[in-house]
Amino acid sequence: MLRATKIVATLGPASSDQKTLAALVAAGIDVVRLNFSHGSADDHRQRVETVRQVVSAHGRTVGIMADLQGPKIRIGKFANQKIYLKAGQTFILDAECKLGNDERVGLDYPELIDDVAAGDVLLLDDGRVVMDIERIEGTEIHCRLRHDSELSNNKGINKQGGGLSAPALTPKDMEDIKTAASLNVDYVAVSFPKSGSDMRLAKELLHEAGSDALVIAKIERVEAVANLEDILHATDGVMVARGDLAVEVGDAAVPALQKRIIRMAREHNKFVITATQMMESMIHSPVPTRAEVSDVANAVLDGTDAVMLSAETASGDYPVQTVESMVRICVEAEKSAEVSLDRHFLDRVFTRIDQSIAMAALFTAHHLKVKAIASLTESGSTALWLSRLDCGVPIYALTPKIRTRYKLSVLRDVHPLLMRHVDEDRDELLREAEEVLILAGAVEPGDLIVMTIGEPIGQAGGTNTLKLVKVGEHRPKH
Repeated sequence: MLRATKIVATLGPASSDQKTLAALVAAGIDVVRLNFSHGSADDHRQRVETVRQVVSAHGRTVGIMADLQGPKIRIGKFANQKIYLKAGQTFILDAECKLGNDERVGLDYPELIDDVAAGDVLLLDDGRVVMDIERIEGTEIHCRLRHDSELSNNKGINKQGGGLSAPALTPKDMEDIKTAASLNVDYVAVSFPKSGSDMRLAKELLHEAGSDALVIAKIERVEAVANLEDILHATDGVMVARGDLAVEVGDAAVPALQKRIIRMAREHNKFVITATQMMESMIHSPVPTRAEVSDVANAVLDGTDAVMLSAETASGDYPVQTVESMVRICVEAEKSAEVSLDRHFLDRVFTRIDQSIAMAALFTAHHLKVKAIASLTESGSTALWLSRLDCGVPIYALTPKIRTRYKLSVLRDVHPLLMRHVDEDRDELLREAEEVLILAGAVEPGDLIVMTIGEPIGQAGGTNTLKLVKVGEHRPKH
């Protein structure tokens, strides 16, 4: 059974050598993530080169994502690396403190003082340390600890309920966008966007740097949830970044939010990645917990395009086993996924010809139980629309554009294949499409398939034809 849900794996010390990368590709990863919070431009360049060598040797389509650090607000360093705090004791966040001690620590974001007030709650180290703000004095934020806690260097700070004014794109991110463009990555993920304007700025900077990479909005701020509609209009895809999101909105609110974000993304014809702690225990264990299995399966059943691994593959002890486990869970969950295509057509209005052709292809494929949908696409748009509704039939995106092939690697149920560029002879094109599909093991002679194609041939955004084809009927001319 073909796996519909894609797997994103973060690269790091545990997964950047050629041998491990080859094993990850063989295990089934579809996108690699470069975490720009760690490592230099040269580190990322080296990883990209290794990925491309390995992918080329395996003949698989694996996209590359650059994930920007964003405005991670952090405390400074301690003289003794870490401190231990007691419940009820006071502690000061001091913008002018150079080296922290048991009473106070510095801030890498002095503007925090203007963003908070007495009565606010600060969550440090992903919510493990909770402090109530009692008062602000000059450059000092005086807090009281809720629990016994350990605090070490450079831990992140969130404000419960959101409301921090830090811009989504820092000067470092703007430099990293240039690096990402020079590496020719397929996707750029923007951390902590608050609105659509943050995403439009990221797109603008990417274009200026000569990149046509797709942008991904990481939904991890309270403001992003409130502005989800605006963000979806401005982005190509979204990521449910459950770590910081849980800290800001409260962990109990995340599961329902995850379902809502996935549903809205699909309705807006955007792709969606579900991320954070999906297989967390496998950082140090060769098997997942039952709760992790359920978590991944539920994301699949919700309709996510991809599930993502972070530390599990970047620094874990079992990166390859983790991917193998995730593949197994996705395939099993997809077997029980309900296909209710007809219901989804009832409340949809199509104003574009190419979008209408995509919907007609899904309807036909579902009711005629064809072997495959073959979308001959220049830009990838038709393949995206086809993948927004589940019709239970695999979608093969056949494209002459290498960039399009890799940009489609994250889409649920879409399997990108490269066609060599052909002339404008339609019969010749259909014959080649069949050959590519047969060679990929997708179809056999005699199989019925649905094809979408644009005429005149070779124009992006021009899908206007739906064709039912019995494989093998387009014989070569004599």
